[in-house]
Amino acid sequence: MKTKDKHTFAYYITSFFKNYLPGQKNLSPNTIRAYADAFKLLLIYCEGEKGIKSDRLKLDDLEKDLITGFLDWLEEKRGCKATTRNQRLIALHSFCRYIQKVSPENMENLQSVIKIDYKKSKKTIVPYLTEKQMKLLLAQPVGNTWQSYRDKVMLTVLYDTGARVQELCDLCVKDVRLEPPAIITLTGKGRKARQVPIMSGTQKLLTSYLENYKVNNGINKGDNPLFVNQRMKKLSRWGVSHIIDKYVEMAKTSGLDVDFPITPHVFRHTKAVHMVHAGINLIYIRDFLGHVDCATTEIYAKIDTEVKRKAIEAACKDITPDENFLDWNEDDDLMSFLKSL
Repeated sequence: MKTKDKHTFAYYITSFFKNYLPGQKNLSPNTIRAYADAFKLLLIYCEGEKGIKSDRLKLDDLEKDLITGFLDWLEEKRGCKATTRNQRLIALHSFCRYIQKVSPENMENLQSVIKIDYKKSKKTIVPYLTEKQMKLLLAQPVGNTWQSYRDKVMLTVLYDTGARVQELCDLCVKDVRLEPPAIITLTGKGRKARQVPIMSGTQKLLTSYLENYKVNNGINKGDNPLFVNQRMKKLSRWGVSHIIDKYVEMAKTSGLDVDFPITPHVFRHTKAVHMVHAGINLIYIRDFLGHVDCATTEIYAKIDTEVKRKAIEAACKDITPDENFLDWNEDDDLMSFLKSL
């Protein structure tokens, strides 16, 4: 690339996505795609609302007024919520911090963008299933077909490991260790691996599953995806969601009654809440889920009202008055006062 081209927006955006995010930041492909969506929308806004074509966009154009206008456009014209607006702003902040390191001469404009605050949004209630509801859902895959057995094992592993859906899709045969202590190795955000223990029931299901697993002889056995579709390719995120939707509908005919959609992430929420309910330390739950900060894990403790109630009852004395008290109707002075009002 010519030297004169090294200060263009196109040059920096290419370096940001090809080198910085996957290399230095080690972000997952899904996160990088989310960042790319933010910049696609920014280019659409610049061309449609500001008359600035993508090949004419310069770093000098990235200033506070342009970005705040873009964020308002997301909400007003595209109907995005504050959480989506904030996600787009995260991508822009990351890009501006990157430019500050490699091109300090643009720092003044970029600082004005970095100072744009995230918009406050309503905190959503974390949806989760009770133990009875989850047991009912996991019992839905029945039959003697390989597909139904795969579904039973997959849903059980999704719940028992608290895995993110992409972590589940990326599992390979070599990531499962069935010898005691049985564990599954998950590769999460930032390609960070963690080992999570699995229950004995999950271990037995996986043992039977792998004994009958049809290996693709074209690749090493350990590198085979753990859960595959009919074409013997690894299941996609959409495929997992489709399977869950099918069994949710079946479970509803058996008494499952919830007022929220059951997504793959609900399995993760459910496992976390059940661990809190069992009295497991938040530090362990944080490591189990692969959270960087324990503050993220604390949301599960906050929503478990049953744990709160038990903790309060154990720590506090019951000083509420006894029900056997005099009838206030017998207080003549009080009755006279009330009648005079």
